Amino acid sequence: MKWRIFICILLALSFAIPVGAERVRWVDFKVPYESLKFAMEQDIETDQQEKHISWIDILALAACRTGGKCGLPSVKKAAQQLKGDSLPQELAGDAGKYFDYYHTAFQGALGGLLGNFAIYKDGEWQCRYGLKAFSPIAAGYGYSHYDDFGAGRSFGFKRKHLGNDLMGSAGTPIVAVEGGVVEAMGWNRYGGWRVGIRSFDSKRYYYYAHLQKNHPFAQGLQEGDLVNAGDLIGFMGNTGYSDKENVCNIETVHLHFGMELVFDESQKECNSEIWIDVYDIVRLLNSHRSSLKKDQDGWQRQYPYRDLDTQEWKERAN
Repeated sequence: MKWRIFICILLALSFAIPVGAERVRWVDFKVPYESLKFAMEQDIETDQQEKHISWIDILALAACRTGGKCGLPSVKKAAQQLKGDSLPQELAGDAGKYFDYYHTAFQGALGGLLGNFAIYKDGEWQCRYGLKAFSPIAAGYGYSHYDDFGAGRSFGFKRKHLGNDLMGSAGTPIVAVEGGVVEAMGWNRYGGWRVGIRSFDSKRYYYYAHLQKNHPFAQGLQEGDLVNAGDLIGFMGNTGYSDKENVCNIETVHLHFGMELVFDESQKECNSEIWIDVYDIVRLLNSHRSSLKKDQDGWQRQYPYRDLDTQEWKERAN
């Protein structure tokens, strides 16, 4: 009996942790907020130094040693060791064979959140390196949330909750976490009025659901549009759970925010989609919120923004 259990465990690990160049088929994202924050700070701090230490490298090395849990002590140890000359795979020892998997997985989940950007403030463009993604909730608006990923849902059929619900007030402005292309927009019987945005590198699909009745979307927003991180895309509501459009069958006003990882287009719109727990990512993004203002011409960004790493934005700006 014991050897059968052992074999089952090995088989489970073989599916959960692909090795080498094999396409990533599943990501169990369990990186705590404290670890994300520390790794990000190390990345930003070393940006102008001779050796820039990537937060993806830090987290991937820590994950090799912890089976993906990335507790803060393991992340601090990884960051310190990466200041030397050894490769991450060498530092991980026997677990180094898992480094490529974790690096690919974390690059998929976090690859668009940190980088070079510019904001227009005090009459000039100010270039920075740091957290360039935004909280989905605009600055100045309150919300609450807890880690509800995987909770049961029953409307339509029994299933797991594949996102993070952010509870707030009806009409709260919702912004794009990351820049990309509006890939889906309109009514969905589960999500109500919703917007789906694919990141410019195509690795992340952001899902914003249960938007406001009657006026769910930012004025003029259409499928195929390019949006920048922090741009207004819609307003919080409680629509959904209905085959009929513009119906509010959701009891609590909230935003359902989800992130799907797409390593291959065959993983999109199928039974093996990769949705990750974004609760701790939302906590991290709370420190960077987009400031909006409303005037006679509608909603505007208080500080115009440019993503300096994105070719699509450069072409759009020209």
